[in-house]
Amino acid sequence: MMMGFRFVGALFMLIFWGGLIVLAVWVAREMFGNRHGNDAGGQTSPTEILARRYARGEISREEYELALSDLMRPQTR
Repeated sequence: MMMGFRFVGALFMLIFWGGLIVLAVWVAREMFGNRHGNDAGGQTSPTEILARRYARGEISREEYELALSDLMRPQTR
């Protein structure tokens, strides 16, 4: 009978520590993870920002096209 209690205790301990590790990984990803889904180290390109603003309706089509053409034009200094 004692063997059954040891097995149940070990199982609960394994579930507890496994859940704690999963929780720690989830918290770390939420705090430090890449929230925008790109692989550029958290940096979003200007064209992506512009496209998102247009998609949200913050800027008109004309503003989007003008800004996009400005971004695509080679920079000269």
